[in-house]
Amino acid sequence: MPPSHLLSLLIWLPILGAVAVLALGRQPNVARWLSVVVALLTFAISIPLWTGYQPAVPGMQFVEHLAWIPALNSNYALGVDGISIALIVLTAFTSVLVIIGSWRPIEKRVSQYMAAMLALEGLLIGVFAATDALLFYVFFEGMLIPMFIIIGIWGGPRRVYATLKFFIYTFLGSIFMLVGLIYLHMKTGAFSLEAFAQAGLTTKEQAWLFFAFLIAFAIKVPMWPVHTWLPDAHVEAPTGGSVILAAIMLKVGGYGFIRFSLPITPDASQEYAWVVIAMSLIAILYIGYVALVQEDMKKLIAYSSIAHMGFVTLGIFIALALVRTYHNPLGARLAIQGSMVQMISHGFVSGAMFSCIGVVYDRLHTRMIKDYGGVANVMPWFAAFMVLFAMANCGLPGTSGFVGEFMVILAAFQDSPWIALLAAFTLIIGAAYTLWLVKRVVFGEVGNDKVAQMKDLDAREWIVLGAFAAGVLALGIYPKPLTDLMEPAVQHIVQQLGTAKL
Repeated sequence: MPPSHLLSLLIWLPILGAVAVLALGRQPNVARWLSVVVALLTFAISIPLWTGYQPAVPGMQFVEHLAWIPALNSNYALGVDGISIALIVLTAFTSVLVIIGSWRPIEKRVSQYMAAMLALEGLLIGVFAATDALLFYVFFEGMLIPMFIIIGIWGGPRRVYATLKFFIYTFLGSIFMLVGLIYLHMKTGAFSLEAFAQAGLTTKEQAWLFFAFLIAFAIKVPMWPVHTWLPDAHVEAPTGGSVILAAIMLKVGGYGFIRFSLPITPDASQEYAWVVIAMSLIAILYIGYVALVQEDMKKLIAYSSIAHMGFVTLGIFIALALVRTYHNPLGARLAIQGSMVQMISHGFVSGAMFSCIGVVYDRLHTRMIKDYGGVANVMPWFAAFMVLFAMANCGLPGTSGFVGEFMVILAAFQDSPWIALLAAFTLIIGAAYTLWLVKRVVFGEVGNDKVAQMKDLDAREWIVLGAFAAGVLALGIYPKPLTDLMEPAVQHIVQQLGTAKL
């Protein structure tokens, strides 16, 4: 397959694999093995994106362009830069672990579950690869369908409520984005993101479009106060659904701000950056306190995800102030780099934490913290992994959780020491709720007879948690390969912001 078709292969291989799993996977083990093979192939094919990317070449690479809807001047247009590549590789990597992790827990309708996961993987890769806004919107909406099915069929007792809430929130937000895309199409006659960025919009037009994008992407992140759908979705979703939701789907919101809000509405983004910064700080602080009082492990980590994703949006919009008010492009690059590193790190850490919860839930069938205690006495290897991931969730140096947050705090300090101080306070709150969770679940005396009978990790669980641990430590100890990959794209974004009219 020529390199020019690599992105199409990454998108359609898992989607066609989902069709094959449905057709051939009547036996559960056949569905499982076929799904693993498709996911591993997809991950293997994603690696040449990273190794073949040429930082010295400007613009998008691995470009594909095919007429799609000529009447609307909309094309099947794909392309990636370092930011897209990092998220695509993360998606392919996480999908493999989700499918392996679901091997034993999913016992009913196995082929349908695996097919939904593979279809979701292909649609997510499409979101990160699309350079045509209409194509982006199709993938953006399409990924709701398999997640709707995953939560609605394999979820918990309140799965219907959680599924409908998830769908209504995200679908409602995307309607505002669609209206904005239609307006931009009327203005430019095309759906190309590059054409949108060069549309020459007035200040008023940018303001309306900025808020249309803000509603869509803030719900997807999710940001305070449109975050309430996420804890319900996580609590009711099966473990695999929670992992893919936290590790990948939330990143679509941050990616949307970088691809749409900054280049298309730079002036409005600067004018209203304080709104997003305020929402981000509230998420970091207030949602952290909400996590402190949770009695359900999944709810605690769900609220923790919202707080940590606040660093992503904070860094993106701090960059605007640094480059356009303080004329500090180096600080702006640091802020956006920190946001992107935080997105990748959060994919590892949140995916790992939800996987750990899934491990103990498979044994005791409860997520309530009070039902555990002293797990380290009977599951020492599991305890070691969970403590590692908990430390990463606290932002401990040497883990991936520290790198992105530190970069964003350092950039924020160059804008306002007070913003940096408030953001840094999350290290204390995060340590409080995470260590509180670990203390009550992992350490102490064995809580009850059921805990005493728990068995340590099996080979499948070792693979999943070991792979997440490798990602957490590799990014925490040596983040340079990731930052080098994304640096040209980040530099281009900062240059765009610096040259746009004020």
